[in-house]
Amino acid sequence: MKLERKHALVLLAIAAWNVITYLRFIKALIDTEGRPTGYYVAHTILVIVNLLIAVMLGTWGVRAYKAAKASQSSPV
Repeated sequence: MKLERKHALVLLAIAAWNVITYLRFIKALIDTEGRPTGYYVAHTILVIVNLLIAVMLGTWGVRAYKAAKASQSSPV
């Protein structure tokens, strides 16, 4: 499957959304008090996994964008 520029932009938008929402989630997690340790461990793992997913999607988006740009500029 060949990824086009629109696919790359969707991947980048999802990655940005994940980063923005999970940074807000981290702030809310820091402000939370009086929860069991398991709560903090589980939610910290959730944040880490989702930020890793954002990095992966962002990387794919950048690569797809560059590939689409290169294939658009090269003669067929």
